[in-house]
Amino acid sequence: MANHIFILATVMLLAGIFGGLVNYYLYGDKDPDAASLPRFLVVGVGASFLVPVVLDMVNSELVLESQGDPSRLLIFTGFCLISALLSRFFIDNLSDRILSEAKTAKQRSEETQQNLRIIQSELLPLIDTETEQDLSGENPETQEASDDLDVTSTQVLKILSGGRFIFRSLAGVCREANQEESTVLKTLHVLVNRSLAGKVSGKNGVRWHITEKGRRVLETNL
Repeated sequence: MANHIFILATVMLLAGIFGGLVNYYLYGDKDPDAASLPRFLVVGVGASFLVPVVLDMVNSELVLESQGDPSRLLIFTGFCLISALLSRFFIDNLSDRILSEAKTAKQRSEETQQNLRIIQSELLPLIDTETEQDLSGENPETQEASDDLDVTSTQVLKILSGGRFIFRSLAGVCREANQEESTVLKTLHVLVNRSLAGKVSGKNGVRWHITEKGRRVLETNL
């Protein structure tokens, strides 16, 4: 395997040098600003050594297939020579493609993190609901919150704790409570501030749910 890698490196080096020389004699007179033989050689060799990267990006196994197969090695040499001859276009195009894939990967990563945050916020109420609480006595804060609840707050808490939905929409709560939207929304905000209810924002909009503290307060009122 080490000998094969040495052969490939030699092929890429020679192809890059040959391609750089061809470009120098073809375009050196037409492009005085770039009429520097070392520059053409460096660019040609650099483009030639990028061939394995491109082959890997397109899921080609030409590098492995060229081991022990002279015909595949000849094809690999041809790729390196073409890359060196088209070094300017090749490097610019490859750089643009890598940058594009990096931006796409970053965007997907941000979307995944956002989805994870949404899922986490939606799972926390479920975890609290299904987790047994170790209560050694009545919490003074729970008793105080229970004493301060008005009729509307108690009604909204009962709606949030009952039914087949854990996450309730504002319209659904208003419909069951038979109250105006402004009144229910104000009550929900009060319950959230007192940690008796919570809200999550998902793809379907804002949804409301009762917290474990809200359930304990509701139980003390029954």
